[in-house]
Amino acid sequence: MKLILLVGGGGHCHSCIDVIEAGGIYQIEGVIQPKKSFELISGYPIIGTDDDLPKILNDTKSALITVGQIKKSEIRIRLFNLLKELGANLPVIISPRAYCSQHAVVGQGSIIMHGAIVNAGARIGKNCIVNSQALVEHDVKIDDHCHISTGARVNGAVAIAKGSFVGSGAVIKEGIRVGENVIIGAGQIVLQDLPNGTVVKHAV
Repeated sequence: MKLILLVGGGGHCHSCIDVIEAGGIYQIEGVIQPKKSFELISGYPIIGTDDDLPKILNDTKSALITVGQIKKSEIRIRLFNLLKELGANLPVIISPRAYCSQHAVVGQGSIIMHGAIVNAGARIGKNCIVNSQALVEHDVKIDDHCHISTGARVNGAVAIAKGSFVGSGAVIKEGIRVGENVIIGAGQIVLQDLPNGTVVKHAV
């Protein structure tokens, strides 16, 4: 199996480990954290910090960003840009317990997690999370660095611009346009277009 490095050791990392192990394509080399520690993350060692990445990537070329995205995307964007500058390979990770249409496109560094559905004609950008049991319907376009949270429903032909966050159980009506760096709270129902930077805490 190919070796892969995980960058970020929080709760999202645990879920990513489970998806990678289930896929059987990559062997996890270890985890990168801001501070060195003897702690194990789901049985895998912390093998360095961000400063160690240039050296570690000489031996392990593939990496996945396993920092979660709770609303804001800045940390994941910074790590993505750093890994690209260092020449890392950022593979697409798709759970064998997800459905991703052969007619969909998923960008580098993105992960499709257990139970998620990505239907025909969908286009998902780089460094995105489509979390457990999320639905991305036909012809949806999701730009780079977005997180579609657990159980969210993104209906047909929706467009979501970069850096946006769709909370757990949220529903976006078909054809809606969501701007950059939008935050849609858990359980919200979106029935109209949202401009850049909108925060949705109540149904709109």
